[in-house]
Amino acid sequence: MEDVLWAVVVGFIIAFILAFAVGANDVANSVGTSVGAKVLTLRQACILASVFELLGAVLIGARVSDTIRKGIVDVNVYNGTEELLMFGNVAALSGSGIWLLVATFFRLPVSTTHSIVGATIGFTLVAAGTNGVNWSKVGLIIGSWVISPIMSGLITSVFFKFVEFFILKKDNAAERGLKFLPGFYAFTLIINLFSIFYTRTPLLGFDKIPLYGVFILSFGGGLLTGLMVWLFVVPWMRRKIQEIQEESKANMSQSQSMWRQSIEHFANAFPITIIGNSVKYDKAQIINEKADSKDEEENLKNAASPPNGVIAPENGIIVPADANMNAKEKSYSPEANGHICNGDVVTNGDVVSNGDIASKEDTHYGTLLSKDVEEKLEDHEDPTSHLHIEETKDRPEVGKLFQFLQVLTAGFGAFAHGGNDVSNAIGPVVALWLVYQEGSVAQKSATPLWILAYGGAGMIIGLWVWGRRVIKTIGEDLTAITPSSGFTIEIGAATTVLIASNIGIPISTTHCKVGSIVFVGWLRSKASVDWKLFRNIVFAWIITLPVAGGVSAGIMALLRLAL
Repeated sequence: MEDVLWAVVVGFIIAFILAFAVGANDVANSVGTSVGAKVLTLRQACILASVFELLGAVLIGARVSDTIRKGIVDVNVYNGTEELLMFGNVAALSGSGIWLLVATFFRLPVSTTHSIVGATIGFTLVAAGTNGVNWSKVGLIIGSWVISPIMSGLITSVFFKFVEFFILKKDNAAERGLKFLPGFYAFTLIINLFSIFYTRTPLLGFDKIPLYGVFILSFGGGLLTGLMVWLFVVPWMRRKIQEIQEESKANMSQSQSMWRQSIEHFANAFPITIIGNSVKYDKAQIINEKADSKDEEENLKNAASPPNGVIAPENGIIVPADANMNAKEKSYSPEANGHICNGDVVTNGDVVSNGDIASKEDTHYGTLLSKDVEEKLEDHEDPTSHLHIEETKDRPEVGKLFQFLQVLTAGFGAFAHGGNDVSNAIGPVVALWLVYQEGSVAQKSATPLWILAYGGAGMIIGLWVWGRRVIKTIGEDLTAITPSSGFTIEIGAATTVLIASNIGIPISTTHCKVGSIVFVGWLRSKASVDWKLFRNIVFAWIITLPVAGGVSAGIMALLRLAL
């Protein structure tokens, strides 16, 4: 086998590039929501993921790499032509790596598992024809394009609605959250411990634990953690929440005082009459009152507009006149939309003089309604978008409850991801190495730990160098994420992967996470989801298998011609 040593060397180089691409694209699944919810900074997320991804890769990565090496294609068809199988693995590494780098460049989270499976099928079709492919596995993978996001989205929706109904929509949300906190920690530990123990990885001796032992360890660890949280964490968290609430009240009092001072300043500078639910400011005298009669309201409407006017609505937003703009001009450029210029309001490029706001319903002299201010203050923006962003913000004390829970789920997610997805990077190179060492396609030896560590290191470097691109897509661009919704997304996706993988349903962690994010965003507000981005992501999922397979098949064909 000395004459094919070059294939082993080239394979290891390409495998590192593939691991880099896996880290840059797929690690976003484990930490993207934590960054989007502002629970972790990008740097903190990278540190957390680096530690747990590497631990997962080394400790539980060997089991999945066996499936990638021998579960997708029938390696027995290469008996007597071992070199052909080695060339095929080089092609598979290349095809998968190229597609993942392209997807990462366009900030699209795709399934690395589907990428390497597609690439493996591609070289097999060239080398051994259709007989070498396990087509039933391929059919299940195609089915997972629909099953993964919908199943995860539905399970996550149940978790989110539970949290929303029992905690987020209650007046005493923080106190209600404290009561549920031990249960949340217990459930999180049970799900993740069961996932780890049930891998039955021989390196940690988990293969010797019977099923009832897995249940005892998982539920025992979860319940013990819940008890510790109830005894120690809840009292400490209650004190922290009280501090946040007191600080919030102090800040509100200070902001109200500053607002009043600013009104007084403008009132001293200008005689101001505001007609918007009949709020009146006149010199230093500030009166908040509603008109008691139609006559009184009419008198306010007929009041003279101030010279070089300042118009303010009931909600306290003050828009000073823009002296740099010429009030005599009959029209302004569209960029001036919403500005008030010497008493003139520019709306859609037209001047409505003397501070009038024209609408389809009616026109009021000197009147600026609150809804008009919302529409006019932000240029080139959808006024409703700000409302949706506000809706998705947790109260500070409620966000505090879920912050560490989300960090905990992110850590477990990174550990599971390292164990599962490092195999995508190193599965073919392990096959290369073992075929070279044994001279047989059977690959009976165990996956070497040093190759697992090699793949884990490549993933970590990819995360640090290029991971921010897809992390931004997952954590920020699809929809706004808060600590509470982030926790439900993490635990919902983890539960889905655990259930589906143990009943034989093929699942992609990427598809699960994206499905959970979109479902939660849709439940909060349909307009808060970037549906165009989601459409592009789904399109990338669909073409992952054929594109990676096509590139791999092309490289395999070139290798056969050249060698």
